[in-house]
Amino acid sequence: MSPFTAELVGTMILLLLGNGVVANVVLNNTKGNNGGWIVITFGWGLAVFTAVVVAQDGSGAHLNPAVTIGLALVGKFSWSLVASYISAQMLGAALGTSLVWLMYKDHYALTEDKAGKRATFCTEPAVKNISTNVLSEVLGTFILVFAVLYITGPNFAPADDTMQPGLGSLGALPVALIVLAIGLSLGGTTGYAINPARDLAPRIMHAILPVANKGDSDWNYSWVPVIGPILGAGVAALLFLNL
Repeated sequence: MSPFTAELVGTMILLLLGNGVVANVVLNNTKGNNGGWIVITFGWGLAVFTAVVVAQDGSGAHLNPAVTIGLALVGKFSWSLVASYISAQMLGAALGTSLVWLMYKDHYALTEDKAGKRATFCTEPAVKNISTNVLSEVLGTFILVFAVLYITGPNFAPADDTMQPGLGSLGALPVALIVLAIGLSLGGTTGYAINPARDLAPRIMHAILPVANKGDSDWNYSWVPVIGPILGAGVAALLFLNL
């Protein structure tokens, strides 16, 4: 796959599985209804693992504008590619969350909770306090990007000259575990967007798609999961460059 296609497909899978587990837990009459926060956090961690497995060889599996910007800030990624990566991530997130809507369409119709329906698309804070909500997204994304900047590959000797050293698909595991840790420890305040594409593109689709009795898309809050992660990536890059 080309880098653009890899980022699009990877982010699509990320949102299909990530928002899919939220829909399974939140919407009425699903097999996973009321599965709880632990199910959601593990589901998102495994969504990251699956998406990275698919995209890593094609694009490096950023799947997140904050990661792309963070890598560019420290010189590990070309600024000339940032716009194309973010465009692919946004399109992939919109497509992935649209597939969730299509799959769970019957269950949306059976669910009256408007906030619950919106939660299957985008995040919202448990307690709405913009200053602490922004701080939560900054801290969560700081941990994600800072840890990603320190991920290193093993120095294995390949079996022959045609093989590249590395962990293969298991190389996706560290990022998945980082996201799981963030969700379990820091996700209870805002739902840990930690990814502008993960929140903004699905929020747009919430506004567009014909979800039964869906309520508003909470645009007053929508900038928090965009600006917070970008600031968090900037802080991570600054600290990384000065240690």
